[in-house]
Amino acid sequence: MSRNRPGRPARGLAAITWLYVLWSLVPVLIAIRISFNSGKSRSTFQSPSWRWYFTDQLQSVLHDDSLRQPLRNSLKLAALSMLLTVPIGVSMAIGLQRWRGKLSKASNGLMLFPLVTPEIVMGVALFLVFTQVYTGVPRGFTTQLLGHITFSISYVVVIVRGRLAAIGPQYEEAARDLGANRMQAMRLVLLPLLGPAIFASLMVVFAGSIDDFVISSFLSTGASSETVPMKIYSSGRATATPALNALATIMLVFTLAAVGLAALVMRRMRMRQGGGDDVQLGNMAAVG
Repeated sequence: MSRNRPGRPARGLAAITWLYVLWSLVPVLIAIRISFNSGKSRSTFQSPSWRWYFTDQLQSVLHDDSLRQPLRNSLKLAALSMLLTVPIGVSMAIGLQRWRGKLSKASNGLMLFPLVTPEIVMGVALFLVFTQVYTGVPRGFTTQLLGHITFSISYVVVIVRGRLAAIGPQYEEAARDLGANRMQAMRLVLLPLLGPAIFASLMVVFAGSIDDFVISSFLSTGASSETVPMKIYSSGRATATPALNALATIMLVFTLAAVGLAALVMRRMRMRQGGGDDVQLGNMAAVG
């Protein structure tokens, strides 16, 4: 008889998983710790300090405009991308879900095209479009925003269409049977059911936009439209101070806050929609 225990493979997989997690997190934790150094070393740990965040009057993130400006650009670009992309993507997802024409399958395939296209190809294509075709579009932040919206829409459509497929048409049809028009059925029944998918789309677009480097760099026109990833790339190999690590840490905090907020809100949505059928039937009764 074999003496192999069923628990051994599971322990091996758990060990591999934890090794991978440590391999991924240790460099990030080291970079974060260096951002709190009191001196200028980026290779050794020094006494902890907030110098590179706000206490240094010249070189900290708070006081150095060459670091503060990229952070403002990244947050502004991510926020506007999120607010503009998600409504467009939700509308497109609903339209594609209901389209029954001969070209509907082809349109679904084209919608996935940005997801499988290498980002550098997308960046070059957008650069050529804005420099050779749409020459009237203001260069810099405007073209960066349009580029981020272009590659982010597909993520929203995929997420929302997955939720639409899970919901099915029955709730909306029941609302119409109770006397609601199309807009009432969509506003009172469909959109509340799409709430988790819409919020997840907001967070995905925000995280993808704030971390983007390739498209932002191709469509940038200089320091006025420089983002945090561009700043880190251009200054990382130079004689930079731990302020660059502090800038990266602030960026990481914003990204983790977005992910944590998404997890918290979606958990509360699931709890509130635990009796989702009863809630939606109540909404349909109200419109009836």
